[in-house]
Amino acid sequence: MRVLLDTNIIVHREASTVVKQQIGTLFRWLDRLHYTKCVHPLSVEEIRKHRDPNVVATFEIKLSSYTILRTQAPQSPEIAALRALDATENSRNDTSLLNEVFAGRVDILVTEDRGIHSKARVLGIATRVFTIDDFLEKVTAEHPDLIDYRVLAVRKELFGNVNLDDPFFDSFRRDYLDFNRWFNRKADEVAYVSKTEPGELIAFLYLKFEEPLEPYSDIEPRFWACRRLKIGTFKVAMNGYKLGERFLKIIFDNGIIQNVEEIYVTIFNRDTEQERLIGLLTDWGFRHHGIKRSPSGEELVLVRDFRPRVDVTNPATTFPYMSRQQRKFIVAIYPSYHTELLTDSILRTEAPEDFEDNRANRNALRKVYISRSIRSDMAPGDIIVFYRTASGGAAYYTSVATTLGLIESVVKNIHSEADFIALCRKRSVFSDARLKEHWNYKPHNRPFVVNFLFTYSFPKRPNLKSLKDNNIIQEAPRGFDEISDDAFWRLIEISHANKSLIID
Repeated sequence: MRVLLDTNIIVHREASTVVKQQIGTLFRWLDRLHYTKCVHPLSVEEIRKHRDPNVVATFEIKLSSYTILRTQAPQSPEIAALRALDATENSRNDTSLLNEVFAGRVDILVTEDRGIHSKARVLGIATRVFTIDDFLEKVTAEHPDLIDYRVLAVRKELFGNVNLDDPFFDSFRRDYLDFNRWFNRKADEVAYVSKTEPGELIAFLYLKFEEPLEPYSDIEPRFWACRRLKIGTFKVAMNGYKLGERFLKIIFDNGIIQNVEEIYVTIFNRDTEQERLIGLLTDWGFRHHGIKRSPSGEELVLVRDFRPRVDVTNPATTFPYMSRQQRKFIVAIYPSYHTELLTDSILRTEAPEDFEDNRANRNALRKVYISRSIRSDMAPGDIIVFYRTASGGAAYYTSVATTLGLIESVVKNIHSEADFIALCRKRSVFSDARLKEHWNYKPHNRPFVVNFLFTYSFPKRPNLKSLKDNNIIQEAPRGFDEISDDAFWRLIEISHANKSLIID
């Protein structure tokens, strides 16, 4: 397998001053799988012009550990059309990297550049161009026997019990002049953390609720007066397990509990780690507001409008709110898959410790449901009710409605097994082997994919008897069964759901 690495991936690998765990994890996997680490000649030229002489010197020493492409692929008409739109040297270089993938001279490209990923979609090679996160998800799914660590689920922890000397915090010490003193002043406050089994810190989140009269003299333009949730400290160092989305769920849940109107974060944009976090937040509705000035420098201010509203064309940007005007569907999910996919909807009869280790399908807010349902006309913004089928007793009493989801898209007419696996791998409960079985089970009736957002777990889970008694459904669902608005609202009532999430 020949893997082409984007320039910035190499730069951050060879930088000596900043520890980037995700880069190290990427290179460890490349070495363990004996993949060839390829570098484009244009990247070599770019690195030799780097402003940090230590990066250049280190790269020159380690040049032999990379395979420099000795020739460049000829330009196809598709690449020529793309290149005609390139206005800068960087953009032209990006197209040259994609040309090697398009021509088949390398198998895949790993890059954090969103522009390159957009171009890859235009060229139809998006399944061969990966972010670090995507690549790690791919290799851990394909080689579960090589995973030698276990990641514990998110926990609340007092600042004072967290090791401030952990290298995890080095990037904060670099960016903020008084970070250690600030951290120690928070000793009795609570943060959300995630660690590996040996105790290595890989994720940290601190949230602060702010009243309307909070002064914001250091932010331009000045905030209007409202209840806000501030993301005070947020970092996810491990990739491949969708921990970023897991922590976003925590942020949004706290926003709902505190009844805030905005959520905001201030963040530097100095490296790929911060760029990735900015990209994640942007995907989920955060927008650039302005800047914050402090002795540490100028930070971007990103704000998420958290007042109740719904964008059915892009539900993630107004998550977790749902529109009552959209259609509602109920769909069955087997017990063996239910909590693996919808971990927060665990039943009292299940053992939480069985679901503690982080997996991409468990942590992701964006998830995949695979179906062969006759009904497949669901649209973005439509609501799914997940119905856990019988387990350990009669369906009348042990089948329960547990969860609400929001449909982002439905992918039908999938062209190949490889495309199907690529669509499902990161966010479904199935291994690659099981996905192949699903694809080939009925060749005359291939499955389709429903991309949805895991939105809400019912406080009370009504069973089949209760669903029938309340005229919500007449029979257990088969495929995607539409339910009426009135039936859906009765379900919200008897499940004791938070009605504020449903927008009229």
